[in-house]
Amino acid sequence: MKNNTDAKLRQPIQDPERIASLYDLFTEYMDAYSAEWERIERCERLYRGGHWDDVPKTDANEPRPVTPIVYSTVENIRADLMDMTPEAIITADEPRFSGVAQALNAVIRENHARCGYESEYSRLIRDLLISGTMVQETGYDPSACGGLGGAFIRHVDARGIMFDPYCRDIQDSRAVFKFAPYRREWFLKRYPEHADLMRADSFRLRRAPNGFFLDDSDSILLIECWQREYDPELNRHSVHMCRLAGQRLIADSRLIKPEGYYAHGAYPFTVTALHERKGTFLGYGLADMFESQQRMSDKLDQIVLKNALMASRNKLLVTGASGFDVDDLRDWSKEVHRGDSLSGISWFATAPLPGYLLNYIEEIRRGVKEESGSNDFSRGNSIGGVTAAAAISALQEMSNKRSRMAAKAVHAAFADAVRQELEIEREFSVLPRTVTAGATADEARAVRFSADMMNTRTPLGNDVPIELQVSVKVQRENRFSVIAHNELVLSMVKLNMVTPQAGLDLMIFDAKEQAKALMSPASAPFSSSPASGM
Repeated sequence: MKNNTDAKLRQPIQDPERIASLYDLFTEYMDAYSAEWERIERCERLYRGGHWDDVPKTDANEPRPVTPIVYSTVENIRADLMDMTPEAIITADEPRFSGVAQALNAVIRENHARCGYESEYSRLIRDLLISGTMVQETGYDPSACGGLGGAFIRHVDARGIMFDPYCRDIQDSRAVFKFAPYRREWFLKRYPEHADLMRADSFRLRRAPNGFFLDDSDSILLIECWQREYDPELNRHSVHMCRLAGQRLIADSRLIKPEGYYAHGAYPFTVTALHERKGTFLGYGLADMFESQQRMSDKLDQIVLKNALMASRNKLLVTGASGFDVDDLRDWSKEVHRGDSLSGISWFATAPLPGYLLNYIEEIRRGVKEESGSNDFSRGNSIGGVTAAAAISALQEMSNKRSRMAAKAVHAAFADAVRQELEIEREFSVLPRTVTAGATADEARAVRFSADMMNTRTPLGNDVPIELQVSVKVQRENRFSVIAHNELVLSMVKLNMVTPQAGLDLMIFDAKEQAKALMSPASAPFSSSPASGM
């Protein structure tokens, strides 16, 4: 986490007991998470079709086919959820603060555009569907917006973060660890006063959860440790952060913000599970749910393919009493073969597999699609002669129940992250900045934002934070739902229920602002004017 006091964060006191206790806690977390990392790696292999690597290869000639059932299902639901990319809508509790809410809408929209939240959202959805858990981090980047600073929401790889394995709520964790391996040269550039004193990690020979092997002395884990504490006298929580690497404490937020790194006092992470597990906030993904079906389908494909290969090369059985030379019989170019007895020669044909086997394979794959909600209609396939956009949209809505359920969980987590983002803007936005407000090009206007706008002064002279509400809307609609919506608007225009101008405002399509401008009288190509004489 970067901030404007990072230089001071690099001068902590080296307390051997504290450092040892933090490393002991980190090792405890690693031992508890080892099974979770193995599960995530297994899900990744299943997603990309590498699950045959888990099966001992006894015969080098055996086929290992892969039908990407899990991959196709994940990508289809991922496409549905990408059509539901969330956008935050900020509203104030009181109408007199509506101007502040509009400015904050522009600020949040600019923050997410700057940090590329749509790309972050795509990675989050991928983690959620495959491994079952996605993690978002909120923070503040003082170098954003040309040095004016700005908050962000970003994706955190589930393999590079650990929460308390014994807690159901992450806010109750004894600590949260973020970590990644770096070469010693990286530390020499950023922490030159500590790099030469760093020792090799005692656990460096273990398989790192992000796929790397820490098998040499130049690889050192950078550990970011977050701890949340409760003060019973003040009845408030505070969160602190320190960095460790090579058995050294290289940064400590307590030195410059003893009251807490963030004023909201919570861990700056939001965790979302796809299929919840009892006793933990981590979840199961689609790869967990349909692992056995994927493996069984591919195993049956292997049997079918092996049978086909065997049937394509029927075996010729030759006894020694037949008098025929085996190598001579292999030569299909010869027309005459010399031997003693034809009774010593017979063909061995591979028996065909029963027909129900192929139907069973297809039923397995169809079952995965149906149970995951990734059926034909959700994939955009039209069957049974259904061609109307409204009908297709209705069928897709009915078939996308699973995707919508996942989207609700994702949107709820996004709203929680935005609430933290607002509190971070309230705390860290020292310099005012100009943002563009307005939902459309016609409404666009420059608004000057500063953190002071988020507080109001009471008659006694106290600054009280303005209460803000966060709701979520979808950034863009599904193509078929947009077509159905536009068809409805056109029907209303034809029935004279709304005017053509109002119908244009209600429709959803690209270049709508340009169409509205062309409809205005001033832009009409043949409008009468004194110069034209019409």
